[in-house]
Amino acid sequence: MNILAIECTHAALSVAVMNAGLVVEARSVDWKKAAETLVPLIEQVMAQSALDLQQLDCIAISSGPGSFTALRIGMAIAKGLAYGLGISLIPVPTMPAMAASLQAETGTVMAVIPSRKGEYYYASYTPGELSSGVWHHEVKRGSAADVAASASASALSGDGGTVVVGRQLNELIPLLEGTGAIYRDADFFSASSLFSATERLFVKSDVAELNKVTPDYRQMFTPNGGGG
Repeated sequence: MNILAIECTHAALSVAVMNAGLVVEARSVDWKKAAETLVPLIEQVMAQSALDLQQLDCIAISSGPGSFTALRIGMAIAKGLAYGLGISLIPVPTMPAMAASLQAETGTVMAVIPSRKGEYYYASYTPGELSSGVWHHEVKRGSAADVAASASASALSGDGGTVVVGRQLNELIPLLEGTGAIYRDADFFSASSLFSATERLFVKSDVAELNKVTPDYRQMFTPNGGGG
């Protein structure tokens, strides 16, 4: 398959193209400049992959939760391309995709994404859930203390320990000390992490359903809410 994937939910931007199994990816640290950065990244990877846009089978988008602004911009660009090309847009839930990209063989993986200031989205997955691609949709939101307490409970009750993955979790990291959980920065999670799920979900996709694809904000937008 030929897939263009976009990941811009929080703290980083990345775009990747898979051309018959070969992957080309570009990243940017200008996360808060998604509007100016994403299209040049797409042009870059398409040129490097030697593919024309018309050769794409589908477009994948990391659908959230995450920053309201970045999700809105990423989804608008992905939808515009999909509409213009007449191909499917595949929304891939960010949290299980990020957890799966750790490729843990044992234990529990807890994905954490910042929400409003002082709040986080978090969800835990077993290796079996992640490898099967049959992901649950239960995502909680709470304080850093709530996340640490959940990680501690998971580490105590599970086999193989618990790994917490996320980006820029500076408030949370000290609270994980002594919980038995291990923290890993999610620098391994990028647009190319979406390909496996996209291939699975593509079978059930329908171009006619494009209007129904929406970002997974999981919170009401408030102008000064701090959600990014």
